[in-house]
Amino acid sequence: MTPGMSAVATWLAAARPKTLPAAVVPVAVGTACAEASGGVAWGPALAALAGALAIQIGTNFANDVFDAEKGADGPDRLGPVRAVSSGLVTAAAMKRAMIAAFAVATAFGVYLAWLGGWPVVAIGLASIGSGIAYTGGPWPLGYHGLGDVFVMVFFGFVAVCGTAYVQVGHVPCVALWAALPVGALATAILVVNNLRDREQDARAGKRTLAVRLGRRGALLEYVGLLAAAYAVPFGLAVSSGRLLLLLPCATGPVAVARVRALAGAVTGPEYNACLAATGALMMAHGVLFAVALWL
Repeated sequence: MTPGMSAVATWLAAARPKTLPAAVVPVAVGTACAEASGGVAWGPALAALAGALAIQIGTNFANDVFDAEKGADGPDRLGPVRAVSSGLVTAAAMKRAMIAAFAVATAFGVYLAWLGGWPVVAIGLASIGSGIAYTGGPWPLGYHGLGDVFVMVFFGFVAVCGTAYVQVGHVPCVALWAALPVGALATAILVVNNLRDREQDARAGKRTLAVRLGRRGALLEYVGLLAAAYAVPFGLAVSSGRLLLLLPCATGPVAVARVRALAGAVTGPEYNACLAATGALMMAHGVLFAVALWL
């Protein structure tokens, strides 16, 4: 995002499209779990996908404006330029866009709540509230090292299990297991982001887990998350005797390459490439996992 960009390009960049696999993959895997546990309901599945994308974009808008207000996005930022801190979008406009995105999510949530009842209402309210509280409010989660937990819970267990629930009326056991690798890979995206911004976040008082653990600790966390993403399908394949569940393991060499690239990253562009590549890994792993569960 640079000065002189069109308004459309500016808002598209602010939506952070490279992070959207974190919204798409949980719904795909949750829908595959529904198919394996009674059958897909396409109306709820598509509504869950639209709602998840809207929540992800709304959260990205919230991060943009609240990080700017707290001074976490300064001129020495290594990542892509943020809309509010760079002056391309006013804070008021970004907050309106955030509200609009969450309103879209709420509209789809009303339909899902009509189908699934109060559990869906609780999931929706918690997801939107946490999206704002990640960097906003009096005690932002991301500033206290809880961002990784937030992503694991909401982009893993809540999203996968919630997607399956609105289609089959209960949470299948397989969805609980499937949520772990999905949440782990979504969290790995955040680890790259926080590792890149570690020094600037520390100066701004943003105590992410990468700040608390240091570079070596964050790299070990990344390795552990990727290992978990492959351990679960391997364990499911062995325990069930369904070797097709090993399908996501085909991306294992890519995961090794991602670890090596992140370990050697120094500059902003190198970290940004790792961020995009981790998102692509999540998409590839998630699609193969969903196919394996579906079949």
